[in-house]
Amino acid sequence: MSVSEVLHDRIEADGPVHFDEFMEIALYGDGGFFTTGPLRSAATGDFLTSPEVSPWFGRTLGRFLAAKGVERHLVEVGAGSGSLLETLLPELGVGVEAWAVEASPMARDSLGDVVESGRVVGSLSGLPAPLSGAIIANELIDNLPVALAVRRGSAWVEHAVAAAGDGFEFVEVPVRPAVAEWADRFGGAVSEGGIVEAQLAAATWLTDALALLETGVAVLIDYGGTVEELEPRRQQGTLRTYRGHHLGPDPLLEPGETDITVDVNFTALGAVAEAAGAQATLQRQDDFLAEWGLRDEVRDMKHRELAAARAGDTMPQLEIRTERIAAETLLHPRGLGDFRVLTVEV
Repeated sequence: MSVSEVLHDRIEADGPVHFDEFMEIALYGDGGFFTTGPLRSAATGDFLTSPEVSPWFGRTLGRFLAAKGVERHLVEVGAGSGSLLETLLPELGVGVEAWAVEASPMARDSLGDVVESGRVVGSLSGLPAPLSGAIIANELIDNLPVALAVRRGSAWVEHAVAAAGDGFEFVEVPVRPAVAEWADRFGGAVSEGGIVEAQLAAATWLTDALALLETGVAVLIDYGGTVEELEPRRQQGTLRTYRGHHLGPDPLLEPGETDITVDVNFTALGAVAEAAGAQATLQRQDDFLAEWGLRDEVRDMKHRELAAARAGDTMPQLEIRTERIAAETLLHPRGLGDFRVLTVEV
């Protein structure tokens, strides 16, 4: 049974479904985008994340974690191809126990080459507890299901999904109290018809992750911003899809066939950290990577590239140039460098 058929059956039985349920089924249900098909975070997949762009992402993050004294547990949630763990782990001590959490069966198969057998699990509940060390989530939070709150006058309604022939359409339904509370607190200034992606699942995920972490640091890297930074995007909302490394169709058109994503509200995640008694710090990715030495590495690559050119060593020159350009991509102020890095110390 296809994802569309599952959703149609659910709607026929129970009426319109809230968008967070629609997104959960489309991405993580039977036949969903992340539970079937090829490895998504790969050149032959649907998107590339920073670790696939350059190994210097993992190396630099590894330096940060080593400085924080991560010596026992290292967990990556949404570990994908394993490219981050593969480049990060050499920066840490040999005694670090690495774990990977991944919903995709294809990704779990590939992670067996990076993480010891038995330490690749499907959810946080499969991890040992308590943990001492680090939990990392790179481009995970943007894929967690969201509710859609829509401003109507001084109040909110919700977008739910109803059947429309063989397809789907948005309909307005009364807002759930938890969604309205989240939108009031973290939506910012929203004009009539504006849309707020209420990220309740992200709050639950971070709460659960911090509950596992007895001591150490959680690092969340994603696109998004603070409440104030997201305000200009509220009229249209930030909901979108990706497929084949390009923006995809409307999220209701082909559920299960596209990545569904939103900009992460880091103000809301910071509030979760504060409620847990942890210390949260938010930085741009370019600033974070520069602080831990990546700009220095890029300068060194430029010097080595120039030296190779002067010596007439064409192949080494081209290899260094390729490495440098990839590393610089991580720092681009209007690209990956504009991602956010939230570090939460417990």
